[in-house]
Amino acid sequence: MTKWIKGRVRPGVYRRGGRGTRWTKEAGMTTAEYAVGTVAAVAFAGLLLVVVKSGPVKSALTAIIVSALGT
Repeated sequence: MTKWIKGRVRPGVYRRGGRGTRWTKEAGMTTAEYAVGTVAAVAFAGLLLVVVKSGPVKSALTAIIVSALGT
């Protein structure tokens, strides 16, 4: 059973109560969740890099830049 601390606790703010109480709620992400998020971000960045370096996308981006510069 969770024992809530006395006083106001804003949504999203988690505190530990006095002696002998437990955490009122979990606060934020754990280290494992940060690791999974980081791996997912790196995988997405790698996929994006492969797509941008592909032939059709590269030529399209080159055409856009050349037309923007007017050369």
